[in-house]
Amino acid sequence: MLVPETFFAERTSLLKASEIRQLLKWVADGGIISFGGGMPSPSTFPRQQIIEIITEGISEHGDKLLQYGTTQGLKELRSELKSFMEWKGISVPSIDNILVLSGSQQGLDLFGKVFIDEGDVVLMELPTYLAAINTFKAYNPEFVGLKMDDDGIIMHSLESILKELQSKHKKLKFLYTVPTCQNPTGVTLSMERRKHLLELASEYDFLIIEDDPYSLILYEPIDVTPLKSMDAEGRVIHLSTFSKILSPGLRLGWVVADDRLIEKFVLAKQGMDLCTSPLLQYIAYGALERKVIHENLIKIRALYKTKRDKMLEALETYFPEGCKWTTPIGGLFIFAWLPEKVNTKELIQDCIKKHKIAYVPGQSFFVDRSGTNTMRLNFSYPAMDEIEEGIKRLGQAIKERL
Repeated sequence: MLVPETFFAERTSLLKASEIRQLLKWVADGGIISFGGGMPSPSTFPRQQIIEIITEGISEHGDKLLQYGTTQGLKELRSELKSFMEWKGISVPSIDNILVLSGSQQGLDLFGKVFIDEGDVVLMELPTYLAAINTFKAYNPEFVGLKMDDDGIIMHSLESILKELQSKHKKLKFLYTVPTCQNPTGVTLSMERRKHLLELASEYDFLIIEDDPYSLILYEPIDVTPLKSMDAEGRVIHLSTFSKILSPGLRLGWVVADDRLIEKFVLAKQGMDLCTSPLLQYIAYGALERKVIHENLIKIRALYKTKRDKMLEALETYFPEGCKWTTPIGGLFIFAWLPEKVNTKELIQDCIKKHKIAYVPGQSFFVDRSGTNTMRLNFSYPAMDEIEEGIKRLGQAIKERL
């Protein structure tokens, strides 16, 4: 049966395939060096420790871990997360201020369901995390892009936008930001601007969603105090994940927020999956309780810093004049700007078919659809020798376009 369009909800017209997911399909065919996905290096996965945790968990707590769990999450994991957050500098009043998620992506969908009515204004960085754009888009908000420089969101530009929205009586729900080692650019919001952002949120009465996957993967000694730790009014919702510090295959994340917000998130999550897998939560609990994550972070930082430096060196060597790129203090990505005449969505076809190299075209990260000459490059996943060879091929492909 060919299902007619009339069966589908109107909102399905707003659903778009992730350009990154599509790209990974091409890469899966093999023979291509990929700077595309935001995947951790498999060499950082603590496999043996995970085996030990699972074995112990099922042997000693199998009846509980193989059963349904509570929507909010295992108490043992939330207790460890409370301590983990305090280690990161965020004071959490109670484990009841923590909700365990089936991946931080579920958190983004929760925020869309709980906050966004059609036409509400959502502020997003230019550029910003593609999966956040695609998730929020399904709820049909009005996106407003925020200009950035090497220190993150430009505050005087944000303030002008806030004044304009207020004068037009538009309903602003929240500002979504990845303030530390931002995806896709790798830039970090300065401390001065973090303070200013909180002041503006109070003055203009909006929430801040702080998406924080990368603040523990730093290569430079820079103050990245979380916005949540500076939040005196309960306006900041802190979202994080185990994907980059333990394993993305576990599909585990968490959110820290004010009591009233957590209550709403729990109700929305019940309609999604009832609960996050107790068995997978136990793995994360064991990894925190045994300090596996703390020890693994040392390995992750050393490996990724070496890879970042290798990519930066290769970019300097092989990219033609007229290109520029970020120098991230941490995270997994470098963002590059090519000469204006080069469209990276068109260039990617040549790169994959002819040069056997992949990246993510940057335009999809911009809510205003600008950035046609930009690209995101991941350095955590490819091998060291692939980084230099891949950038060499990419540089050649760019030169052929100029």
